[in-house]
Amino acid sequence: MTLEPIRLPANQPPQFYRGGDAIAALRGASSDKKFGPEDWVASATTMFGQETNGLTRLPDGAWLRDAVEANPNGWLGAKHVEALGTSTGLLVKLLDAGQRLPVHFHPDDTFAKRHFDSHFGKTEAWIVVGTYGDDPRVYPGFKETLSKATVSEWTREQDVPSMLGALNSVPVTAGDTVYIPAGLPHAIGEGVFVVELQQPTDFSLTIEWRDFLASPEKGHLGLGFDTAIEALDTSGWDAERLESIIKRTAADSASTVDLLAGGSERFFRAEQLRTDNLTTLSLDPSFAVLVVLDGEGTLRTEHGGEHALAKGDTYVVPFDAGQTELSGTATVIRCRPPAPEERHG
Repeated sequence: MTLEPIRLPANQPPQFYRGGDAIAALRGASSDKKFGPEDWVASATTMFGQETNGLTRLPDGAWLRDAVEANPNGWLGAKHVEALGTSTGLLVKLLDAGQRLPVHFHPDDTFAKRHFDSHFGKTEAWIVVGTYGDDPRVYPGFKETLSKATVSEWTREQDVPSMLGALNSVPVTAGDTVYIPAGLPHAIGEGVFVVELQQPTDFSLTIEWRDFLASPEKGHLGLGFDTAIEALDTSGWDAERLESIIKRTAADSASTVDLLAGGSERFFRAEQLRTDNLTTLSLDPSFAVLVVLDGEGTLRTEHGGEHALAKGDTYVVPFDAGQTELSGTATVIRCRPPAPEERHG
């Protein structure tokens, strides 16, 4: 049997911060159903150090991770498996920051291999799909180059005003995207709702741990901050450099919009797809995660499958679904792993 796209319910591992109303509103949940601030979509990734928290369970009861490992070519395609093995190579989240998140960063592949025995670090990107409150903004990268000793002192003292003051502060609105290379210090501000793409790990090195995490050990993941800070990018990111990771896509009315800044394609891909009743979009075979932001439509597969899409739906699309067609009046974010040639070897 060929595999078909699968509509997925919410998957909400417990988090340490507030939020979730924006996810509930997108999904059309009743007001009495409580949503957490993160929804891990089509996840084959567990929370750090945990057995199953974070994993997506399919309607038949199997973990998506196990289904992919049992039939990697069907789910991912032979070229993907040759380049990336049986990992999906991708984690997608809906993330609703009901409060400012702490200042943190993520390791690159080399550091993750050395310290966590992982093929993947945690490069990520944010697609802002909604904002609320008085001043939604994000904080990517230090404004000026700092010494690691300075950041170590701030971490020891938990000097949050200095940490935040050193970061760029960028107002955002729906349609903005921010690519966050591994190592870049960052935080997401209150009132920012994103579709987040990342490499399939949960390695967050959190230098602002007080008032967020139970202990400093949870901030450095057992490495010690002296070792963790080796992975931190302390270089300065001025306005010109920031332009290389931030895109403003709200004014682009094309039916297909490439959402992320150049350089990110080595780690993941994201497009916004818009259909109207006059157009049908043809999509090449690929493992993909779909997030329906608005409207309704139909996803047809080359094997005759038809799948109804509506605002708030999330789907996982296997490679085996083949060439697919999107029609209707929907706005969809299509998230994919890197093209195999980008990550081979």
